[in-house]
Amino acid sequence: MSAKMKQSPVVIASTENMTDAEWHEYRRKGIGGSDAAAILGLSPFCTARDIYYEKIGAEPKIDDEQNWVAKQVGHRLESLVGEIFSRKTDLKIYKPTDMYTHAKYPFMLANIDYLVEMLDGTQAVLECKTAGYNSQDKWADGAVPMQYEIQVRHYMAVMDIDTAFCACLFDNNDSDFVCRRIDRDRDYEDNIIAQEQHFWQECVEKQIEPPYKEKSELILESIRRHTGNADISAPAVTVSDTHVGEIEKYLELRERKLGLDRQSNAIDEEMKYLSTLFIDMMGIACTAVCKSGAKEYVITYKPVYTERINKDGLAALKTFHPDIYDRFVSSTESRRFSVSQKNIGA
Repeated sequence: MSAKMKQSPVVIASTENMTDAEWHEYRRKGIGGSDAAAILGLSPFCTARDIYYEKIGAEPKIDDEQNWVAKQVGHRLESLVGEIFSRKTDLKIYKPTDMYTHAKYPFMLANIDYLVEMLDGTQAVLECKTAGYNSQDKWADGAVPMQYEIQVRHYMAVMDIDTAFCACLFDNNDSDFVCRRIDRDRDYEDNIIAQEQHFWQECVEKQIEPPYKEKSELILESIRRHTGNADISAPAVTVSDTHVGEIEKYLELRERKLGLDRQSNAIDEEMKYLSTLFIDMMGIACTAVCKSGAKEYVITYKPVYTERINKDGLAALKTFHPDIYDRFVSSTESRRFSVSQKNIGA
């Protein structure tokens, strides 16, 4: 692809003295880098529908703050991650105090962690992340989690910058830091822009909800967040008969699953029966060895000890120590989905 003429981003506001409320209000005016992956259906955190509701100003019925600690840690350690990057690369960084939009697509916003002064005089984007220690495999072998790659590609498009760095700190040691360089890919970028443009013009501006296309668990979290808890007194909802196909498909899949479950249960039972032959031979022993030619089989039957409070114990705890019960026992809502079929006559 041929080189394009440089297009400087447009400054829409200074973030230097901006309040949180003002910042969130500006975020509603367009699509930010952290929104991009969700719009493409590639975020592990939220759906495109969640972003849509945020942009039209629809408040969630349930305010889920389970990950507020992780958000605060990421925000407060941003400057430390930036400092580590600068020390390791000998590159100067500085924090922009402006919020930008794309020169051609004003719905594309950028609020960048840092800009980097490269040795050749050009600028690069630096995005700073923190993650749990067990997340390192997502960054292994030079990889960058997809949602973060899309985020920095969005920023490169808005800022018209050809290089970005994504740095992440996993723990408090120097070795627990990774940094990945991402170079601009204009074909990839054009695809991101096209999907963001469709989302903004066809969904947000027309106030038409985008369809759910994400994984089911993410969709269920989104639905609960924006519809609220169950109300057993609510009247039944009438579903159009245009959805009979989906209902029949669900029932068909359920029957297929039941058949597979029966096969799985039969296999489990046969395996359990075979295991009893060896458990009977082992008695109180926890290990057995069987040698046959060049092969050796090690069989173990080891005890596992667990501690739990049964229903009677919980009832007693609530009766005699309600303060302890209220402190350590929490109630969560779960709902069971079911479909049944009956004939109602002609």
